[in-house]
Amino acid sequence: YSRLPPEPDFYNEKQKPPSEWPTKGKIEFKNYKFRYRAELEPVLKGINLDIEPCDKVGICGRTGAGKSSIFQALFRLVDKSATEGQICIDDIDINTISLSDLRSHLNIIPQSPVLFSNTLRYNLDPFSKHSDEELWIALAMVQLKDKMSEISDGLSIQVAEYGSNFSVGECQLICVARALLKPSKILLIDEATANIDMHTDKLIQQVIREKFSAQTVLTIAHRLDTIQHSDKIVLISDGLVKAYGKPTDVLDDTKNDDIDLDDTDEKKKGTL
Repeated sequence: YSRLPPEPDFYNEKQKPPSEWPTKGKIEFKNYKFRYRAELEPVLKGINLDIEPCDKVGICGRTGAGKSSIFQALFRLVDKSATEGQICIDDIDINTISLSDLRSHLNIIPQSPVLFSNTLRYNLDPFSKHSDEELWIALAMVQLKDKMSEISDGLSIQVAEYGSNFSVGECQLICVARALLKPSKILLIDEATANIDMHTDKLIQQVIREKFSAQTVLTIAHRLDTIQHSDKIVLISDGLVKAYGKPTDVLDDTKNDDIDLDDTDEKKKGTL
């Protein structure tokens, strides 16, 4: 192992956002540039993007276009010295607040489920902020309550490392249940349905539509059916916004060859 330096500005009592921030979930990228280290070329090369509160926005583009970098930028996973421009959430520049305040107000469902070797209760509610009843309600929303109720340990069942004692779909549903329990006006979904069966895929999409209607939701996806019902789609190409608008306008534009549809068969399957 090695010792890593702590992230600067993780806690900063002098620069705290308003207690109820964010109340809307509006996101603005203002000529934003992002590089992994100060000496490297930028991977985001001047992103300008206005995302309205409660909008459901799909993010697409070829591999390496910069889709995941947008999420990394929102979480401030690189030092401020390697960025230019601004990202504002509800009119507050995220560089002016602490990492703790920023990240605690963002919700994410990652592509690979993040589960810890601990109880199911801990994985759903790591900071013990909710009652068992609330945890069961969240499990019911993702159709896991019946299965977990049949297990004698219930919420105390031990989750193996990486959730290896659950299926990939079940692990992802646990992550969705955890997101349901965290109050946040912004939800980021990083290809969360890429490695699961069709039934679980549809269930997750249904839960997101019904239970996160009051949140701003950004979804990175490679499958068309994951984002075709979004309010808007943003097409990222070579670190820039190539197109942004209604799904029909972006997907039907023959000029947008950066939408990663491999061939006719893949188009029929809905892959991007």
